[in-house]
Amino acid sequence: MSCSSNSVDDRNCRFLLDISVNETINLNFPEFSQLKSINVPVHIPLIGGKDGIIVNNTGSRYVAFDATDPNHIPTDCSFLSINGIIAKCNCEDGNEYSLLDGIPVGNTGTTCALRGYIAQRNGDDLSIFN
Repeated sequence: MSCSSNSVDDRNCRFLLDISVNETINLNFPEFSQLKSINVPVHIPLIGGKDGIIVNNTGSRYVAFDATDPNHIPTDCSFLSINGIIAKCNCEDGNEYSLLDGIPVGNTGTTCALRGYIAQRNGDDLSIFN
């Protein structure tokens, strides 16, 4: 069982909507099987969610994050792309975040960490929720 807790102060991080997340994926399905490997993140679209979630197996736990840059009002460019274990914003500033803990990387002046969700494995199923 794993719960992501972001250590960056997020009192001013109010751009993301509070949506309910309750997804279960089967790690044996081809589109999710790479999550059995360490640090091979996967983007999962959500029904009703803007950009979905990004899930990663860190080796010691699973982590899940909202796939929208929390330092922007959600727009077409605030979707996060996966580049190894880094999530990168597609807006002009190119904010980057670690997919190990959701914390901003580099000295970009970002104040908000990625919004984390609980990721809990039960056999071949991985439940992601808040």
